[in-house]
Amino acid sequence: MSADGPLPVRVRRALLSVADKSDLVPFARALVGHGAEIVSTGGTARVLGESGVPVTPIEEVTGFPEMMDGRVKTLHPKVHGGLLGLRDNASHAAAMAEHGIEPIDLVCIDLYPFERTVSEPGVDEAEAVEQIDIGGPAMIRSGAKNFRSVVVVTGTHQYDRVATELDANGGCTTLTLRSELAAAAFGRTGEYDAAIASWLSRRLVEPFPEVLRLQYVMARELRYGENPHQTAALYRDPASVGPTLVNARQLGGKPLSYNNINDAAAALEVAKALHRYDGESASACVVKHTNPCGAASAPGVAQAVDAAMGGDPLAAYGGILAVVGAVDEPVAERLCADGVFLEVVAATGFEPAALERLKDRWKNLRLLAVGEKSPSRARKLEYRSIPGGMLVQDRDVRLPEPGRWKHESGPAPSEDDLDAAAALVLVCRALSSNAVAIGGRDGEAVALFGAGAGQMDRVASCRIAVEKAGERASGAIGVSDAFFPFPDGPEVLIDAGVRLIVHPGGSKRDAETFALCDQRGVTCLTTGRRHFRH
Repeated sequence: MSADGPLPVRVRRALLSVADKSDLVPFARALVGHGAEIVSTGGTARVLGESGVPVTPIEEVTGFPEMMDGRVKTLHPKVHGGLLGLRDNASHAAAMAEHGIEPIDLVCIDLYPFERTVSEPGVDEAEAVEQIDIGGPAMIRSGAKNFRSVVVVTGTHQYDRVATELDANGGCTTLTLRSELAAAAFGRTGEYDAAIASWLSRRLVEPFPEVLRLQYVMARELRYGENPHQTAALYRDPASVGPTLVNARQLGGKPLSYNNINDAAAALEVAKALHRYDGESASACVVKHTNPCGAASAPGVAQAVDAAMGGDPLAAYGGILAVVGAVDEPVAERLCADGVFLEVVAATGFEPAALERLKDRWKNLRLLAVGEKSPSRARKLEYRSIPGGMLVQDRDVRLPEPGRWKHESGPAPSEDDLDAAAALVLVCRALSSNAVAIGGRDGEAVALFGAGAGQMDRVASCRIAVEKAGERASGAIGVSDAFFPFPDGPEVLIDAGVRLIVHPGGSKRDAETFALCDQRGVTCLTTGRRHFRH
């Protein structure tokens, strides 16, 4: 036998109680093949018995029936004593013998499917509460605490590893395996508790608690952070469901980097916001360094992608594309055209032929399927760490309300103008302040033509946006994320041909901007809502 370290443990008795019954029977048979007695609960025991696996029902161990709709079945000294008792401790051994407690050498628990239940639309409170497992986490923690004697299995992905080790070590488990699975077990119960805490927290009225408790679960370590000398990792929010970058399936390309993830998340949020506002159209966004350099909504995916890619082709080279809609063959051909190079494409989904075309053309292109267009559910707050603490605010996700905007000067806007301006407000709020976006109709699409972002003064942002938009600025819409402190910024836009300007208003010199727009025949609207993003 090659079991390492002290206390090689033969699995003589195993307790199995799982919600996911896939691969359960082969795993149980592997245990029985090495001489293990199987103890089990409820549905798990029934499945094993019907499959011909010898099984001892848990009530025969505890002497009590399962009761209270299954809420009480394993919370018993004969279960937890069998898991927690130290095999090499004389007083523990004496207590076990006195009370008829037999050791349990392996426990296999995967917990009630709470996360899956609360992710379903329309689930009510009572149904969610019944999926909060009590006995399962208790048994996992008991077994994991006593990892020197007990092996804890918390998922089907671990079955082969355990069975292989039993085969290699004559029915025993090694301390190395037990230690690794104990660490995974505490990680799983921590993740499970975090999901429950997050679900309960979302139901509270008070958004800012006295003590902020955040629990995120390691998704994976990353090669490095924003720069090669920085280490980094990605953590998943257990409360988050739906189409997000963290929940996406990677279908092709190299592993994602820190910057890939950050940029793709920014692009996806813009595309989702455009779709939320319109409700019907497809949408797309190209991001470079977290700033949109192209964005569009259109009746079809191909139109949206084409308009977004055409917003700023120079900046889009090496950028990140997010699409709300399925990538089909025409879209794939557009992305494979000469002069196009992307690091990531994140989309609702990929048609098989389109997926193969992209893989053939770009070996390293990361392809991410984020799932259906149903609304994602995530925390309403966002967090930013600073030295010594953390800033917390609610997320800026409200949709524009053009019906409430004020018409300050110039010709009255059309409904089409208002809809296009609202879409551009959503793009502008995703830009780094000071931000100015120029865009408008591009065929059937509403698209970004040029943007100025992250400047120390708003006039510079206007000039950059005009330069990026080029000739398309003529007749376009200009949007600012905050008010214009002087009319010099609007003058830059107007001189370039912008015919409609939208900004929050609120400057002491707003009247000067309104007068300029009246003089030049330009429509000016104020929204009353600023959208700084630092």
